[in-house]
Amino acid sequence: MMKKYDVIILGGGPAGLTAGIYASRAGLDCLVIEKGIFGGLITEAEVVENYPGFPEGISGLELGDLLHRQAVLHGVDTLIAEFMAFDVERDNKIVHTNEDDFIARAIIIALGSERKTLGVKGETELLGHGVSYCATCDAAFFRDQSVAVVGGGDVAVTEALHLTKFASKVVIIHRRDQLRATYVLQRKAFAQSKIEILWDTVVDSIEGIEQVKELKLKNLKTNQKSSLELDGVFISVGFKPNSDYFKVQLSLDSSGLIITDNRMETNLPGIFAAGDIRFGSTWQAISAAGDGATAAINAERYLSKLS
Repeated sequence: MMKKYDVIILGGGPAGLTAGIYASRAGLDCLVIEKGIFGGLITEAEVVENYPGFPEGISGLELGDLLHRQAVLHGVDTLIAEFMAFDVERDNKIVHTNEDDFIARAIIIALGSERKTLGVKGETELLGHGVSYCATCDAAFFRDQSVAVVGGGDVAVTEALHLTKFASKVVIIHRRDQLRATYVLQRKAFAQSKIEILWDTVVDSIEGIEQVKELKLKNLKTNQKSSLELDGVFISVGFKPNSDYFKVQLSLDSSGLIITDNRMETNLPGIFAAGDIRFGSTWQAISAAGDGATAAINAERYLSKLS
């Protein structure tokens, strides 16, 4: 027999775990399902400096662990499993995972996002052999070597700064003529002698046989092609919402973000979304946590009307 919960939360990042804390404190039986590491993508951050309550910063891994521990202490059930699909049967929702099936009276979707790829030759073939999507995870492998970071947002510049602790040279490759990162991060990058920036440039291919050896580049303004010899490349060109599961059932925008109202409710009653997967998200851990709290509060109100 399938176990029944008041609320099942899909995703164990800041949005999902905060939703679990609020739902459990409201007296709801709650399950959080996460396929990877509790804490989500924030666990890849070496230091989180802008999450309130930690004036000296905190590692992303530790912050994720603290959120998970807090949720469990408040009575939230947690499960490592991969969400597969859900079905709606009147007021109940059947949640299918690769481990088991569950019944929920309400669902909060907080599956977040995954890193985008470049889609160029060599990217897949050399993954783990000089191609990486996580500087916090792999920077130490490139001590005293030359590396590149592709991207110009907060994450890309943060990763470039982290890499300077290990690499001898870090080249930021950005398709525009100015960075999108915050002023504070830009100032740090411009002041770092190990960082060089290639503007208006994209990667055509990643070359190497058993290890990355060079990048084939193109300048978007001049169409001039060039090569850059290096030992590794870190790709940080944004994120794609993990919403493919919901294309048929839920309203999504053109980029795949789930459309909600200000209560975090989707077009299906009793189905809520929170965090990076939601249209209107600011892609910050603190706002994701706020989304999770809002979703849980309104899920409790939704359930109280069914009773």
